[in-house]
Amino acid sequence: MLYWLALRLSAWQSGFHVFSYLTFRAILATGSSLVVSLLVGPPMIARLSRYQIGQVVRTDGPQTHLPKAGTPTMGGTLILVTTIVSTVLWAHLTNRQVWLALAVTFAFGVIGFLDDYLKLVVRNPKGLAPRWKYLCQSVAGLAVAAVLFYTAAVPAETTLYLPFFKKFAQPLPAAAFIAIAYLMIVGMSNAVNLTDGLDGLAIMPVALVSAALGIFAYASGNAVFAHYLEIPWIPGAGELLIFCSALSGAGLGFLWFNTYPAQVFMGDVGALALGAALGAVAVMVRQELVALLMGGVFVLETASVILQVASFKLTGRRIFRMAPIHHHFELKGWAEPKVIVRFWIISLILVLAGLATLKLR
Repeated sequence: MLYWLALRLSAWQSGFHVFSYLTFRAILATGSSLVVSLLVGPPMIARLSRYQIGQVVRTDGPQTHLPKAGTPTMGGTLILVTTIVSTVLWAHLTNRQVWLALAVTFAFGVIGFLDDYLKLVVRNPKGLAPRWKYLCQSVAGLAVAAVLFYTAAVPAETTLYLPFFKKFAQPLPAAAFIAIAYLMIVGMSNAVNLTDGLDGLAIMPVALVSAALGIFAYASGNAVFAHYLEIPWIPGAGELLIFCSALSGAGLGFLWFNTYPAQVFMGDVGALALGAALGAVAVMVRQELVALLMGGVFVLETASVILQVASFKLTGRRIFRMAPIHHHFELKGWAEPKVIVRFWIISLILVLAGLATLKLR
């Protein structure tokens, strides 16, 4: 919106040409989403508290979590609104990838909002029944995957690439591409949701991975950079840098209120949407495996739950004291801030490793 206005004004004043640069608009997107989050956050938290939309804490978990009962949740709405608004302000609104990223974020946000609403407002402890939640996620994930395949402008958009292998490029048939995209979007959505169990634990890795995917998008959308780095050239993918920057800025703004001890939790409305957004962007820039590496914390949390459930069903024994794995470390005696910061460090290392694949090919 403001990008369009700046282009019109550039005909009268050459200084407005600066808005044509992706990097400049990415900085503005980050800054605007961060500032809006900081301004809107306090009244939103107060409103959630006034309506008593507070967190329900499991009694079988770490006892240090019991004082968190009643902390306002559904704060992920703040992240989604600021991300969408900032993207609309600074992105090129004729770009197909940007609208798909916004669509998947909004769709999974609605699913999470419904689940949170049933739990916290209607007071249904089960929220949205798991089968219905998964069905909604599946419909949204399959729809986006199908649109990505059938609207692809160049073969590279539906080709499988592997990091570290320069020459590997396997064109995918519709079924294979849609299956991979579906698993990335729905899988990452649920992985971030599982990770969101401690104050700030999920949002910092989300912001880091989003920023890194923005770099991949910028490089993939530039034919010169893509050729030099030997990554797929995806026309128009550069505009995803604006979306990723807005998401990272909104995440940092939310962290201001979500850091230990949290004033607000993101809830499913935030976690499901953010994970789906990361998965969708990874598919659009053809970096699925790199995204799984950079989001290794999310993968670890999910794997710990799968292993725990499988072990208990097969042997009657638990591998971890509690799953997801961040609770295991808490029950071992680690203070919550220590668990959070150490997981952040691991996430940063994995993101840097993912970025290194830009040259290690």
